[in-house]
Amino acid sequence: MVTSADGSAIHVEVYGPEGAPAVVLAHGWTCSTRFWDAQIHALSADHRVIVYDQRGHGDSPAPALDAGSRDAGGRGYSTEALADDLEAVLTATLGPGERAVVAGHSMGGMTIMAASRRPAFRQHAAAALLCSTGPSRLTEEALVVPMAPGRLRTRLTAAVLGAKAPLGPVTPLSKKILKYATMGPGSAPEKVDACARIVHACPRGARHGWSQVLASLDLEVGLRELKLPVAVLVGTDDRLTPARHSRAMAGALPHCTGLVELAGMGHMTPVEAPEAVTAQIRELTLTYLGVKENEEAGA
Repeated sequence: MVTSADGSAIHVEVYGPEGAPAVVLAHGWTCSTRFWDAQIHALSADHRVIVYDQRGHGDSPAPALDAGSRDAGGRGYSTEALADDLEAVLTATLGPGERAVVAGHSMGGMTIMAASRRPAFRQHAAAALLCSTGPSRLTEEALVVPMAPGRLRTRLTAAVLGAKAPLGPVTPLSKKILKYATMGPGSAPEKVDACARIVHACPRGARHGWSQVLASLDLEVGLRELKLPVAVLVGTDDRLTPARHSRAMAGALPHCTGLVELAGMGHMTPVEAPEAVTAQIRELTLTYLGVKENEEAGA
């Protein structure tokens, strides 16, 4: 466990050999470290893979809310808290001057944007992958409610994503709903099942608390402050953070290394298209944490 700036405990797992190129993986809303299992398996033979549970998810306890606050109004649920947690993980797991490729999916990508000006992030991040994410206007742009854009759709989207009701057990109906909202139409049943079990395991309080943060998200400044090399990846059938977000991010980033659009994939790209996501991470580590740097680190 790593202790964040406000005392919150953050669960961290580390895989792979010491001295190998480091990769830090930040998962998205309602997910956990298990969301990255395919990348952990593929990368840990020759990378040091660091994954952590965002606060309130997986084995990281829910944050203590500010006095009198019962929702996202407290700092416990905020983009600043996301940045605090990533800084804490980087500081605890990487040595002085050691750099890593940092990849974030959905809220994990937002975490990277929130941390863009933080000293520990700038010290330790060599390159980044923004995967199926966006910096702002999430409820306005989301396509989970099948109706024309406008204030009504935005309100309905916020109500659906911010619902306090428990998700209940994983059922054929719940998997069908999850697949429609978050995955491509061709997603294999076992991948839908895996995502459903991860999402349904997220505590209701954390799911609602973070939904309020995402509904009012504005990380446009943080996006433009990402001065390191950044790759962007998105599925063309992403309903939660549609590809228009990724295209705009690619244009706004100071050093975008490329935009990858995965045909037919939805929002859950690390699970839906694990090989493609892993390949992007490998390309970044090879380019920005290459052989020369590894040899010097081991000298």
